[in-house]
Amino acid sequence: MQATACAYSNIAFIKYWGNRDHALRLPANPSLSMNLGGLFTRTTVRFSADLAADCATVDGQALQGASLARVSAHLDYARRLAGCALRAEVISHNNFPAGAGIASSASAFAALSLAAAAALGLELSERELSAYARLGSGSAARSVPNGFVVWHTGEDHASSYAESIAPADHWQLTDLIAIISTAHKAIGSTEGHQLAETSPLQAARVATTPSRLAECIQAVLSRDFERLARLVELDSDMMHAVMQTSTPPLLYWLPPTVAVMHRVRALRAEGVGVCYTIDAGANVHCLCLPESVERVRAELLAIQGVQEVRAAQAGSAAWLER
Repeated sequence: MQATACAYSNIAFIKYWGNRDHALRLPANPSLSMNLGGLFTRTTVRFSADLAADCATVDGQALQGASLARVSAHLDYARRLAGCALRAEVISHNNFPAGAGIASSASAFAALSLAAAAALGLELSERELSAYARLGSGSAARSVPNGFVVWHTGEDHASSYAESIAPADHWQLTDLIAIISTAHKAIGSTEGHQLAETSPLQAARVATTPSRLAECIQAVLSRDFERLARLVELDSDMMHAVMQTSTPPLLYWLPPTVAVMHRVRALRAEGVGVCYTIDAGANVHCLCLPESVERVRAELLAIQGVQEVRAAQAGSAAWLER
């Protein structure tokens, strides 16, 4: 009883930050993202009567404590559906830095969900698989479908899922990720989501998200980069304003983060097709039109503190290796 699955990371254009239900990871607001082709997690799940307990390794490191318990709890959901009590071995590899604000938990739990369901012979629809992935990491719901993806807030487990609004080949955007730090965050996203409601700005952010989401969906569907850039930067800045005004405050930015933000805005003022968005970390995602990629890459590498630049275009849905 074994299966291997892969899933891409994703970058949110309209951000997910904060939950209405922390146990089910029902988000405070809907969100919109693009899968990041080439940045993926590959996970093998093996259920066996020979195993006395669940075990898991990520990038060669054995998980213990709370990290292992989180994986086991996620597997329990699939085991309940399948009526199976077997323990599992999980082996997972990322081809990009994990825990550094590049949504490694999204690709990880999307791949884990698909591999676990397949290994147990469960025939879940994409909608059901997306909802299952959400239980492990909210943004993992968005790494299950193809390309450009919207995640519905929902009212319960079954209705909070993600679906594609356009396939990966709909728009040739490139995400140039300015890697500023590969260190694991001192406060991860799961804890950060719990702090969101302590910010006096969160209620206003959540209340105005649906209008930004609707406009951003139209920008994607019509390939309107100028409109997309304005909305993406606004939404990113609003999320980080919430983080920075939470109790305790979360400041993920480093000096090179701010330098990249300033340079991207200056480039766009010069007519270069680029905008920035930042997840819970110091690294900056720079969305580019095809003709701007090489110029932006050179500009990013010239900024002191940028270690490297990783590139990704829109990616497909999560998949099983046969």
